[in-house]
Amino acid sequence: MKRIVVLISGSGTNMQAIVEACNAGRIAGEVVAVISNKAGVGGLEKAQAAGIETAVLSHKDYPTREAYDADLQQLIDGYQPDLVVLAGFMRILTPEFTRHFHGRMLNIHPSLLPKYKGINTHQRALDAGDTEHGVSVHFVTEELDGGPVILQATVPIFPEDTASDLQQRVHTQEHAIYPLVVNWFCTDRLRLTAGGAELDGEVLGSAGYAAE
Repeated sequence: MKRIVVLISGSGTNMQAIVEACNAGRIAGEVVAVISNKAGVGGLEKAQAAGIETAVLSHKDYPTREAYDADLQQLIDGYQPDLVVLAGFMRILTPEFTRHFHGRMLNIHPSLLPKYKGINTHQRALDAGDTEHGVSVHFVTEELDGGPVILQATVPIFPEDTASDLQQRVHTQEHAIYPLVVNWFCTDRLRLTAGGAELDGEVLGSAGYAAE
């Protein structure tokens, strides 16, 4: 059973989906800690209700991003994780931090990467007149939202959609594909190689598994 540490900044719905999948035996791992950079968020309450250890490390207490990430790295390492999962952790990570966890840190991003890196992805997709949108799970590297894509899910965009409509539709897919990818890692099917994300010994394409 792999040890998983989840980083959050908000409601923790993806974290909860992963915890539920672990409890149901759909992930060969256990969430041993949930860490937030913000106190009082819903994700911490969800984790505590599930009996999971929680910690808060506020970035506001640090003069630099580097100082914060150094202490965050030490805090995470104290739990001896096999995998670090970013689940709505709203921080840009330093190169030193991402290198330390290279090959064992995943992120989920609400767009069909490489489209719409960064924030406000739903509104940007609407403003561009896109007919589809989606979500990507990827390995974390030094490039913001630029690590190798592992799996994507696509949702339609309808003419009357608002950003909130789109966010809700994407969330449904997030909660389905993130636990799946976490389990691929926990069962040693998934790894990061020099050639990119590799699943069952095959290097995935730029859009991840099962992409056309």
